[in-house]
Amino acid sequence: MRMILYLGKGGVGKTTVAAATAVRSAQLGKRTLVVSTDLAHSLADCLKQPLTSEPSELAPQLWAQEVNVLDEMRRSWGKLQSTLSTLLRAQGLNSIMAEELALIPGMDEIVSLLNIYRNARDGAFEVVVIDAAPTGETVRLLSMPDTFQWYAGRIAGLQSTTLNLARPLIKAFLPSAEVLDAIQLLSERVNALRSVLSDPSVSSYRPVVNPERMVIKEALRAETYLALFGYPIDGVVCNRVLPPGPYQDQFMQQMYQSQEKLRRHIQQTFAPLPVWEAPYYAQEPLGIERLAELAQAIFGEQDPTQVFYRGPVQEVIEQDGHYVLRLPLPHVELEKVLMTKKGDEMIIEIGNFKRDIPLPAVLASQEATVARFVDKALEIHFAPPASQPESEHEKSA
Repeated sequence: MRMILYLGKGGVGKTTVAAATAVRSAQLGKRTLVVSTDLAHSLADCLKQPLTSEPSELAPQLWAQEVNVLDEMRRSWGKLQSTLSTLLRAQGLNSIMAEELALIPGMDEIVSLLNIYRNARDGAFEVVVIDAAPTGETVRLLSMPDTFQWYAGRIAGLQSTTLNLARPLIKAFLPSAEVLDAIQLLSERVNALRSVLSDPSVSSYRPVVNPERMVIKEALRAETYLALFGYPIDGVVCNRVLPPGPYQDQFMQQMYQSQEKLRRHIQQTFAPLPVWEAPYYAQEPLGIERLAELAQAIFGEQDPTQVFYRGPVQEVIEQDGHYVLRLPLPHVELEKVLMTKKGDEMIIEIGNFKRDIPLPAVLASQEATVARFVDKALEIHFAPPASQPESEHEKSA
């Protein structure tokens, strides 16, 4: 099975690109499911077909679905939530507060992912294409398997032998064995899901961008967090690209020139990932026939379900008690690299190449101390700031 997840800022065209990929996959004879996790569903509008919370067959080898989060919550978490809520009410909490506290944070994201995985497995789909929610929600969604495992571990820990002395005091607060068993089962399913989501031979993540600075910056931040959680990116789609001029209208000419600069910036910034371009159509490509044309424009004769890139784009590793940001940069000499850390960003310049890397919180508060090339990758070492940290750290090697 292959899982391909398209993510990006709201309004960049994730739904259209995801639907086009699924249509092309089905035309290649692969049993394909395209599914939306966005609460503001637009997949049905894009396909011009009514959709439900269960997969519906729209064309030969093509199924589509819009996940109903509330239904999934009731199905996957309803009984546990009810039991935990009852326990909390017994301790004196009012009904509303008990209902809220009985929900593990991010549970809606967890059940969405589990629903997709279950339908993919039970429906024997070869390809699952996911139209994800806007970037911030998607990053939270993808971090939930790890977060849930933490919560499940804390709950299970209540039963550990290390709490025997305190057991009389906390016995009234302990979940029942039935609830603990259910949480353990859900934890095992989430753990299996996490393995699938991080397996580069199964899952791929593809940011969708427009030639706009704010959109590009948000995609770069998503790239950083995907790398932090070990989710493999295999390409980027640059959507709504204006065709070459000349344009008689001055506004269109300026817009085209601005896009040209940003297109080159996208190619450089996301290297070594492949970048596909989707044209800016006068009318939205809606319906299966038009989506097939869009897929042809983006991927040509390539199979869009193949893995286009293998290997980390960037990664954060812990080494001897310190953190290291590792960025693959083959065929680059260290003396040509200029690095500047500004707040929560690391700016890397190599000749005319410039890349702004949004840093995760664990690195944003630290200082970049050493940089070196190891095995065709730039490694930047970080350490806690000195007592009087500089507002900006710059290193040129």
